[in-house]
Amino acid sequence: MRRVPPEMFRFTAGERADLYSAILTVFGDANERLETALVLDDIRGRLRGVGWLDAISDEDLYEALKALRGWGLLDVVQNHAENYRTAEEYERRNLQYSLTRLGEAALAGVQHALAVLASTGALQTAVLEAITDRLDELYVLVREPPSADRRIFSAVQELEGHLEALLDNTKAFNGELQRLLRAEGADLGVFREVKAATVAYLQEFLVNLDRRGHGVASAVARVEERGVAVLHGRALRGAELPPVAGEDAGPEWLERRRARWAGLRAWFLPEDGARPRADQLHDVARRAIVSLLQALDRITESRRRSSSAAQDFRELARWFAAAPGEEDLHRLWMAAFGLGPSRHAHLAHHDPELVSSSLSWAEAPPVEVSALLRTSGRTERFTRTGRVRDVASVKAARAERARQERAELQQAWYALRTDGPLRLSDFGELDEPAFERLLDLLGRALSARPDAVGLRRAGTADGRVEIILSAPADGRTAELKTSKGVLRGPDYVVNIVPAGAAEPRHARIGRQEALG
Repeated sequence: MRRVPPEMFRFTAGERADLYSAILTVFGDANERLETALVLDDIRGRLRGVGWLDAISDEDLYEALKALRGWGLLDVVQNHAENYRTAEEYERRNLQYSLTRLGEAALAGVQHALAVLASTGALQTAVLEAITDRLDELYVLVREPPSADRRIFSAVQELEGHLEALLDNTKAFNGELQRLLRAEGADLGVFREVKAATVAYLQEFLVNLDRRGHGVASAVARVEERGVAVLHGRALRGAELPPVAGEDAGPEWLERRRARWAGLRAWFLPEDGARPRADQLHDVARRAIVSLLQALDRITESRRRSSSAAQDFRELARWFAAAPGEEDLHRLWMAAFGLGPSRHAHLAHHDPELVSSSLSWAEAPPVEVSALLRTSGRTERFTRTGRVRDVASVKAARAERARQERAELQQAWYALRTDGPLRLSDFGELDEPAFERLLDLLGRALSARPDAVGLRRAGTADGRVEIILSAPADGRTAELKTSKGVLRGPDYVVNIVPAGAAEPRHARIGRQEALG
């Protein structure tokens, strides 16, 4: 295992830690613009751009650069190709500073640490789909001619980038999730909303997670059928690594690719029948949902449950401690425990002759005190029983209204009753009760199935009236008039009779008219 040099992150501690970090950030920004060396004036001029706003003398800046050089983070060279007009210009522009590989690694490590602290992580199913797409692309490209080596290299880089994003986001989100499960928020409302939103987020992530995971595993198996070693070899040729002094960088590059591929297999297609880590992520999400729902239930129950006696007494003790004076303490005591002045001193015995004015209260007969005096501050009063309400008039009004309704219903059925089959248009104009009864019968008949000859039968809810309906053979249109408007529709042939009445002749006539 490779060890980190002890001087690598020494610049992050001490009184000048902010200045050291600002100087390295200046060199990092210069590297992004492909500037490999900076002189003293360049460094000073760019410090303000990275957030260092304090004034700094040349001596302090020299000391900071010297310390970074001592830790191996900066390198300094002399610029012999420049023409200098004065000795001062030579001193200020002769020395050029640049980041060493150790300095680049230290700056990248700090930036990565700050990014991790600022990130919250996420569970993104789109990353799984992107991994599957890259694997399918590699499966096709591995059979392409050598001209596709660069495309293979790009696809491998994208695949590893998606895998790394999946791992980083999953670890970060799992850490945040575990902290959320252990947290006890001060604001229960906000705390409950966060946990409810997290449950919904996890449930949405788990939708089709198994299908996406199996899709990635199948894509890995397809690529391995065509040879992972061949794939990485072609990716190495497409990478076009620059020549470096010393040993060849190719084997180390291939070793990193094999390690990344092993990580991909561990997540989706592990060897020896082991369980994929993607399934473990599924279990973690499920357990988190259960834990969050239990926490939400506890919060809900705590809101519903009344405060305990212990909590009430603690709160009352705080009130007593904050009372400004003794009189306030007495008022608080009486309000809390109800031990106020006597309310029964004004009561007298029900028989005044038994009580003498010279008799001591200890010898006097007891006076009965009503229980209402303690709860409501009033005594009981016994009066005459209230009169029972005479409901005879109410019963008579209800009976009269029932008779009227029966009469209206009988009149409506009488108006609708037919002596045989007839057309709807023959009804002409109907009053409102009869029209409503007719619509009810038509609706019941049209919802029934027709028999062998096309007749539809239906009855009322009380079973007293039956309707036999058949569709018009000529396509005529009926028009019924009421006080509220006009109804137009098919001119059905209807026969409305009391239920159970014999009507074979009517049915025969209905069939004849329906058939034309």
